[in-house]
Amino acid sequence: MIAIEDLQVTFQAGARTVRAVRGVSLSVAPGEVFGLVGESGSGKSTVLRALSGLNPDWTGRMVVAGEDLPPGRRRPKAFHKRVQMVFQDPFASLHPRQTVDIALSEPLRIHRMTDDMDGRIERVLTDVGLDRSFRFRYPHQLSGGQRQRVAIARALILEPAILLLDEPTSALDVSVQAEILNLLRRLRAEHDLTMMLVSHNLAVVGHMCGRMAVMKEGRVVEPLSVAQLRAGTVADPYTRQLLRAAEGYDRAVAAETLDGSPGFGGGA
Repeated sequence: MIAIEDLQVTFQAGARTVRAVRGVSLSVAPGEVFGLVGESGSGKSTVLRALSGLNPDWTGRMVVAGEDLPPGRRRPKAFHKRVQMVFQDPFASLHPRQTVDIALSEPLRIHRMTDDMDGRIERVLTDVGLDRSFRFRYPHQLSGGQRQRVAIARALILEPAILLLDEPTSALDVSVQAEILNLLRRLRAEHDLTMMLVSHNLAVVGHMCGRMAVMKEGRVVEPLSVAQLRAGTVADPYTRQLLRAAEGYDRAVAAETLDGSPGFGGGA
């Protein structure tokens, strides 16, 4: 469903050139949940943004559902109907002065899916665990978890085949994170979705994904299956460092980081 070959993304920061993604290659099968994991600044979100069309300046090759994506921001409407993205901060991704109804009806109008609009909106709200009373509320009247459910509903209402998930739970309370992850797992099964999930949290990736790629400084340092992750059979020193850091504070991990070894949190 998704194939990426030698993806390169470069930004200009004044006179400085920043290579955010350096030769990333990966593939995602139909119906699979694939994870990109790494510390902040590793380039994982940049990969999603290039795939979605939000980062237009890239080189390499990207193929979605058998169709090559050309570099540049403009993508056909059919692409945006097939591929939808859920962002990290649901409060920032929802317009504060627009009701849930407007947030959900606007994509339908853009893509001319206005037949049975009321029914579509109410069905997608039910899908994400919200009843019809939420339809005319504003984002400030919702909890963080409810806002993220609305953001997921907005992505689902166009009936996409692919969801790109950029840290979908990191802005939420710990008590709510599991609810959203379980919701995404259920929706994947019910709607036969393919998903790419970006996270710095190995537990989240292990819960959601079958395979993953570990990124550091714009590169994939190690492809992994979740079985390898759980067994701890990893090859790259950075991946081992991530695993040790995920287990909690460890004096040895802290000492290695202070000594100059590649520690968790010391990325690009």
